Amino acid sequence: MGADIVVCNSIVGLYARCGSLEHSRTLFDEMPEKDGVTYNTMISGYMAYGFINQAMELFHQVPNPVLSTWNAVIGGLVQNNSFHHVLDLFQAMQNAGFRPNSVTISCVLPAISSHSSLLTVKQIHSYAVRNGCDRNVYVATALIDAYGKTGFLDGARRVFDASGAGSTSVIIWTAIISACSIRGNSDSAVSIFRRMVGRGIEPDPVTFTAVLSACAHSGEVDEARRILNVSMPEFRVSPEAEQYACVVGALSRKGMLSEAVELIDRMPFPPNSKAWGALLNGAAVHRDVAIGEHAFERLLEIEAENSGNYIVMANLYSQAGKWKEAQMVRKKMEEVGVGKVAGCSWIEGNGRLQVFISSDMANEHSRQAFELIDELVGLMREEGYTFAAKEELDEECCCC
Repeated sequence: MGADIVVCNSIVGLYARCGSLEHSRTLFDEMPEKDGVTYNTMISGYMAYGFINQAMELFHQVPNPVLSTWNAVIGGLVQNNSFHHVLDLFQAMQNAGFRPNSVTISCVLPAISSHSSLLTVKQIHSYAVRNGCDRNVYVATALIDAYGKTGFLDGARRVFDASGAGSTSVIIWTAIISACSIRGNSDSAVSIFRRMVGRGIEPDPVTFTAVLSACAHSGEVDEARRILNVSMPEFRVSPEAEQYACVVGALSRKGMLSEAVELIDRMPFPPNSKAWGALLNGAAVHRDVAIGEHAFERLLEIEAENSGNYIVMANLYSQAGKWKEAQMVRKKMEEVGVGKVAGCSWIEGNGRLQVFISSDMANEHSRQAFELIDELVGLMREEGYTFAAKEELDEECCCC
């Protein structure tokens, strides 16, 4: 039976799913005959474990790739956050004469939303409508997610109302809750969550994370507690670190820092960086140096390479007038070899994405932008706003 292509494909897939990629590739190379399934299986196996280069090398060896092969590669790239390559491959697929189907569209949309290109999302949506696949649950879910991430919440709601409001699929309800959460609309997120539960649709852990994230963004402490202590046990979902971190975030944003520390201490497993990060940010907002130091020490143990933690702590010290301590944090950051990630903002206009990076003078409009910032800072000072130190302004400023 060794030469039977169906049997060989199954074994190649078995090895790949078990993570034995060497065995999978050995059998793949020895097969006297290969079809589209063979290549798709091997490519997906590489992509599942992050071996993008090997997967792409294999893809370029496919004699006559079919649509499913293109979809496997595009889906794998999205899975590995290689969004730039996705758009290039999507264009190459169309140039090769293939028409995107619902699988292609649902895979490509996350890559487009990562670039905040609302116009392109609308174009993909229009294509989906013209080709009758906009009601596909996976396409609709991807569209809701993409519209939410590009800031067009009305678009996300329209897609949901057209194809998801009557659906029993938990993923499409979770998508619209997440879209509301991303835009900071906690009232809508909680309201949709309640509608979902009222229709007998059981939320999963991802749904709970989405609605709790909305509570964290707005400091909805009571609702966050109710969901954690009542709703999750009701649906037999055990809270995980992600959900606890959201509740810590809600408490911290509200200034209930002691309660946030108590919740972290009661967690049945070691708290992750998101929980400590939420506490540190809350301490910075409410200028609680002691709790900030406590959270910062824990974060150094978990993610010493995260530059954001150092900057928040240094600024907290600066706000408290502890210049020596602030300088020590910045010095430690240099000793560890952590560099501050340059602030970046972008806006879509004139048919393309305009990107601005902090302190970058390469853009032709940089000088005018910096002059405008100086004017704005001057106006803020006239209105009574003060800055603890020049360093704080420099590190907090992300635009140019």
